[in-house]
Amino acid sequence: NAVENAQNIGAECIQIFGASPRQWNAKMPTSEVSEKFKSEKEKSKIGPVYLHASYLVNLATPNNELLKKSIKNLTDHLTIASQIGADGLIFHVGSGKDTTKKVALDKEVKAMKEVLKNVPGNTQLIMENTAGGGKKIGTVEDIAYLHKKVNSPRVKVCIDTAHAFESGMIEEYNTAEVKKFWDIWDKALGIKNITVLHINDSKTKSGSCHDRHENIGKGFIGLNGFKALAKEDRLRNKAWILEVPGFEGKGPDKKNIDILKTLFKGRG
Repeated sequence: NAVENAQNIGAECIQIFGASPRQWNAKMPTSEVSEKFKSEKEKSKIGPVYLHASYLVNLATPNNELLKKSIKNLTDHLTIASQIGADGLIFHVGSGKDTTKKVALDKEVKAMKEVLKNVPGNTQLIMENTAGGGKKIGTVEDIAYLHKKVNSPRVKVCIDTAHAFESGMIEEYNTAEVKKFWDIWDKALGIKNITVLHINDSKTKSGSCHDRHENIGKGFIGLNGFKALAKEDRLRNKAWILEVPGFEGKGPDKKNIDILKTLFKGRG
């Protein structure tokens, strides 16, 4: 029902799960289900479709058993994304735990290459920045390194506004800081390689390293923060995806989408 639900709330692009995000085993959709989804999307005005990977995946783990399971699971989810004609699969790049950052990053590079080899085609494998804390991978430098070393046109990046704020990557979303933020990403890997944004307000302050999303305008980023983002022309052709609790606690809703759309009024 993803396409129908999206149209009901005025969405123009969607993110869905291809299988349970909290299980290692991914149930593959039948060809009938895949074809029905593609047909429903074609009949709609929904643009890009993205899948989000399992939360269990960690391609940087020093635990070899967990690494094998992560590669298998991410391969399965990318296969589903390809099967239903999705644009890409967004995943959390994980943590090296007690290993050095260099060892963790190089392990991740090798694992990402294996996943891409396992699933040929054009479906993108999309890295997401982190809210920080511990030894999580996900800084600008980390993601730029992974992007360069994997060296595939299928590897792209998703920037989560709440994660960037919570990690301290940006302290305040105002016009000057937003420009500076995107200048840094553009220099690091090219703005064209950032294909999707997770647009979320934050329940916690900048630098908290606590990943807690809030409805648009109701958190510490605030409505003015999203107004500043809407003014950044480099983001106009990106998919803006909501991962908010919803005003009725049922997830992304029409009210959040309407709030975002008002920020673009008069800008074409």
